[in-house]
Order: sequence, then C-alpha cells, then structure tokens
Amino acid sequence: MKISLKNLFLATNALLIASAALAKLPALSDEAKAKAAEAAAKTAWSGKVDGYQLCKAQDRVAAYYKKAKPSATASSCVDPGPFVYTANPPAAVSTATPGAAPSAATPARKS
Repeated sequence: MKISLKNLFLATNALLIASAALAKLPALSDEAKAKAAEAAAKTAWSGKVDGYQLCKAQDRVAAYYKKAKPSATASSCVDPGPFVYTANPPAAVSTATPGAAPSAATPARKS
C-alpha cells in the first residue's frame, strides 16, 4: 500500500481545518458585552429615525398630491428624539416579599 505525498498533505490539512472548526472561542468580556449592547441600541434607534424620516417624506408627498400643506395634526409620525443610551437600565421593581414562594403568574423555570 503506497500513500502518495499529495494524499498525506490533503489528510493533514483536513485534520487541521476540522480541529480549528471545533475550537471554542473564549467568552466575551464585560466591556465587549457593553459595547455590543450599545451598538444594538444605537442600531435600533437608527431604525426608528429612518422610519420617522420616511413617515415625514410620505406626508410631504401625500400633501403635494392633495395640493395642500402638511398639517401637524394629521401626521402620525413620532420623533424618536436624540440617541440616549443608559448602560444599566433600571431594574423592574418587585412587589414580592423576600423568601415568598413564586406566584402562579410567574411559572417556575425548568433546569
């Protein structure tokens, strides 16, 4: 049984690629998680701004079509305002007493 050098090279490369694919990346640091959360919040805000600008443009086109000036009362556009990001949003206030059993409204988590 003769193994050619080409087959040996291909098998070695396949093993290296498979081991690299199975390697686990380290967990993100808290700083990286915070940056990712801020980027996600900014992307969501940008989507709201784009929607607002589209709504205003559609109002202008509709007003031009109707040959009327756009009225502030007929517009359903909501301005999202400036981008504001809070790193730690306030936690929901719990009305349950410490040590009390969970209520029926909140189902127990299955492990």
